[in-house]
Amino acid sequence: MPRGSGFVMVRGDRYLLRQTTMRDLIGIAYSVNPGLVRKGPTWLEIERYDITAKLPPGATPDTEKPMLRSLLEDRFKLVAHNDTEQMQANMLLPGKDKVRMKPSDGSGESGCKFLPQPQDSPAGTATTMEFSCHNMSMAAFVQNLHYWIYDYFPGPISDSTGLKGTWDFDLKWSNRVQLATAGAEGISIYDAIDKQLGLKLGKQMSPIPVVIVDGLNETPTPNSPDLAKILPPLPPPEFEVSTIKPSKPDERMNGRFNGMELNLQATTLKFLIGFGWNLNPNDDEALAGAPKWLDSDHFDIDAKLATDADGKPPIVDDEDFQRLLRGLLTDRFQMQTHTEDRPVDAYTMIAVNPKLTKADPTSHTRCGQTPGPDGKDPRIANPALDKLWYCQNVTMAQTAQMFQELLAPDYIYNPIQDATGITGSWDFVLSFSSARLTMGAGMGAPPPADGATAPPEPIGAVSFFDAVNKQLGLKLVKQKRPLPVLVIDHIEEKPTEN
Repeated sequence: MPRGSGFVMVRGDRYLLRQTTMRDLIGIAYSVNPGLVRKGPTWLEIERYDITAKLPPGATPDTEKPMLRSLLEDRFKLVAHNDTEQMQANMLLPGKDKVRMKPSDGSGESGCKFLPQPQDSPAGTATTMEFSCHNMSMAAFVQNLHYWIYDYFPGPISDSTGLKGTWDFDLKWSNRVQLATAGAEGISIYDAIDKQLGLKLGKQMSPIPVVIVDGLNETPTPNSPDLAKILPPLPPPEFEVSTIKPSKPDERMNGRFNGMELNLQATTLKFLIGFGWNLNPNDDEALAGAPKWLDSDHFDIDAKLATDADGKPPIVDDEDFQRLLRGLLTDRFQMQTHTEDRPVDAYTMIAVNPKLTKADPTSHTRCGQTPGPDGKDPRIANPALDKLWYCQNVTMAQTAQMFQELLAPDYIYNPIQDATGITGSWDFVLSFSSARLTMGAGMGAPPPADGATAPPEPIGAVSFFDAVNKQLGLKLVKQKRPLPVLVIDHIEEKPTEN
């Protein structure tokens, strides 16, 4: 189940979506949060699609959405209609006291700027999320807030403050993982909204616009046989220039990519290879033949993308970025690699005393970071339980895949083999702590072969393996199994001259 964000990219006259679920596609086409797409077939949230379409001259985001809707109706035979549902909705509400935001004078651009922590912060300083917002309406603010605080408050957020006009304000909080370890320095998003803005987050019954899917095909109609002529491949983005030099001894690891320039400081080649070849950064077995200096030598890298034929910056997606990074490392460090199967640690899932709920076979197959049907959220009482997943209408084979790719990639590095013998589809809720809380800040190696872990930390952390065992009655047993490994055949310690 490759990840997909539902993010639209426009490159020249091309409209691009990659690894996107049908629910996300419908949400984009109808301008609603994907969580408000109702009914439809069970695979709506699990099957993923790549879409490339040609835009007419003068297309805008507002005109692109009805074009996507027409595409879905034509190629997937989508039939849907708008409706409303009375539901418990996430709301930004008025606070108990006066608003602590400043009314904006309406000048300048509207938006929120992320404020990174200073590089010279003392070691051990609690990290926070911080944004400075200017000329923001509350309607625009809640759209941003939905993405910023999904670990606290999953699902769409609506503005119920009653505040008109635009506002200037700063917002600073600790995400759930940080809150569990920050102590007195930490602040939850609930307290931050209350104390810094004079508002509050909550839920209330409200009629919410939804989209009802009445009909949909899983397989689209065939592409045109003249597709290569109609949509010839665009030239891939390329680095125009790059410089690589050793880092200063006291330099801290940092990096950014602004869409045109890549700037990395104090970065190891092991980290870059892991990102470029899509390796799990915590899995030492995924990479073989690595010299010792690969994780100790640090480099500063600056690279600039070439503009397109019209002089415009290219749009770069994750696959483009990984390809660019692979090319840079291969060229500048004379790197040669191959992939081969080697015995590595992997897990087999077995049934011990299953504690699963039989699924409604008509419900969507999905896993989301949200409480289960009872609404209980253990994260409120124990921030160390920063992972809460509700999975619905999933088989054990799908569960094994989701464990590795979605729920716990910081614990599980390789595909899990399902040996439970459990048939049918099931629902379950799973609450646990991220690996950084149970294995240390470095998110170290997996637990021993039998899946056992050390006792929970005093902060109340619960490992993924213990949660699966105690909450679901399943067990993950570690064993050696042949799986693909990236092998470094040759790499130079010094890059070629700039």
